[in-house]
Amino acid sequence: MPLHPAIERVTSRIADRSRRLRGDYLARMDAAREAGPARRELSCGNLAHGFAAAGVDKPMLREGAGGNIGIVTSYNDMLSAHQPMEHYPTLIRMAARNAGGSAQVAGGVPAMCDGVTQGRTGMELSLFSRDAIAMATAISLSHDMFDAVLCLGVCDKIVPGLLIGALSYGHLPVIFVPAGPMPSGIPNKQKAEVRQRYALGQATREELLEAEAASYHSAGTCTFYGTANSNQMLMEVMGLHMPGSAFVPPNTPLRDALTVAAAEQSLRISALGNDYRPLARTIDEKAIVNAMVGLAATGGSTNHALHLVAMARAAGVLIDWTDLDELSQATPLLARVYPNGSADVNHFEAAGGLGLVINELLDAGLLHGDIACVHGGDLRQQATQPWLDDLVLRWRTAPATSLDDNVVRGVAAPFDSEGGLRCLQGNLGRAVVKISAVAPDLRRIEAPARIFDSQDALLAAFKAGALDKRDGFAGDFVAVVRGQGPRANGMPELHKLTPTLAALQDRGQRVALLTDGRMSGASGKVLAAIHVTPEAADAGPLAKLRDGDLVRIDGDAGTMDALVDAEAWAAREAVRPSLAGNHVGHGRELFAMMRKQVGSAEQGACSLFLDEDGMPA
Repeated sequence: MPLHPAIERVTSRIADRSRRLRGDYLARMDAAREAGPARRELSCGNLAHGFAAAGVDKPMLREGAGGNIGIVTSYNDMLSAHQPMEHYPTLIRMAARNAGGSAQVAGGVPAMCDGVTQGRTGMELSLFSRDAIAMATAISLSHDMFDAVLCLGVCDKIVPGLLIGALSYGHLPVIFVPAGPMPSGIPNKQKAEVRQRYALGQATREELLEAEAASYHSAGTCTFYGTANSNQMLMEVMGLHMPGSAFVPPNTPLRDALTVAAAEQSLRISALGNDYRPLARTIDEKAIVNAMVGLAATGGSTNHALHLVAMARAAGVLIDWTDLDELSQATPLLARVYPNGSADVNHFEAAGGLGLVINELLDAGLLHGDIACVHGGDLRQQATQPWLDDLVLRWRTAPATSLDDNVVRGVAAPFDSEGGLRCLQGNLGRAVVKISAVAPDLRRIEAPARIFDSQDALLAAFKAGALDKRDGFAGDFVAVVRGQGPRANGMPELHKLTPTLAALQDRGQRVALLTDGRMSGASGKVLAAIHVTPEAADAGPLAKLRDGDLVRIDGDAGTMDALVDAEAWAAREAVRPSLAGNHVGHGRELFAMMRKQVGSAEQGACSLFLDEDGMPA
């Protein structure tokens, strides 16, 4: 099937835009490749340090024979998604030895959970943890001891950070090894109803805790389709997983078999073998376009409007929200997974999953099939499903048609003709909106602005009844929560607002959110224009808004404007938010450097890259 014109057009535009940066990156990676294992070039003292504790692998490392896998792990036992990785290094070392190689844990990276820090001060460290993870990954691989890399990670900032860091060592092959989702808990709709009742004071804390504990109840990744599971989809469509690895449950024989297979394959595709597949050649403009298409087709997390930009930049590829918007409008929506539907990722996998989606998109010319997948084949082979034939790992063809068309569908009969990720633009700047979960009649609003400098201020107004319909106030409004961008306070998620705004909308009020902060994959059914850039802390347009200004947000048309006289708007002074209380305490003082040099949201809200003039790039 020939490529869809939009896919071809956007890919070509990205390649042209990235030519110099991509060329420089590939030249660096080619220069980093050694004729043999880099550890052979280490001094005797360097090498002795590197294998001192290697036990039975010491002779192999000493002689330089066989490949050595560097394991970078996000294991911790507080977070359900990462707890299953506790025994992965032991399994990987065994698999490597059986394949004639060795493996060492190169380092660990932090893995914090937005689910735990929602609405807490710690959330202001969340986005920057991605950059810290990238740096920790680079440090882990800095010893020149490795011929291949396995990255163990699942969630929000962890996978993007691991990939950004690994791309600094893009001359090495890199395979991502996930842990898989926990079993399904109570229905997502039931959990959301309890949250809304609690926001309205109609449910007790004990009722709410019982619902949450019945939803997040076991080892494995949370089962809604937020950033964590969107990460797993991205790894599949960019060819960085063993095929079909994304949604296999943890602590099962199949999951262990996939982990063993990843270790074995990483040795096969190192520079020591005949099928060298360095990360630098896997992640190119085609793989990045695949990621944007996959995000649109599955209704994935808006956090990737930030993360994908930063991941691409690490590979020398430059993308922007216009690219994402154009690809989303060309891509049909093929999945309805919570918060875009009632199903979770286990239901999605059972109905055909990513294998079905990838095949459908390939058949429609909406994905690049010829990327250098780590499993040794192309993207068509990525779209297969693993299974165990007794104890032998095999792959079979994914279902050709959906097994539940309430959850996943083919291109011929999609849920929507487009993916639903849009770029908004107007006199309020640029923003991202996810309309796939928003009812068509709620995708446009024209209402007065209500200005808040924190989500807590909005919640306090709600509890005080200040957002209720009353004389002189029809109840419709655009909640403007500003001072939440990366330079202001690290761009925290604003999930605490979701139940409140949803409750107001269910009352019959027309409401929307407008913010320079984040809302991610759980933004849900309320229209939310997020990631506004320039941010208020940079004297962006949100800092000009005043209470009562009429604001229009149109998700379908891709516009957002303050309906203020143009001359008066141009003359209006920006009021920068007060941020004195957001910069110290709870570790925030350690991130001052990141806040100072971070790029804009459309540049990936990343603090790692500077251009030749020392400005964020």
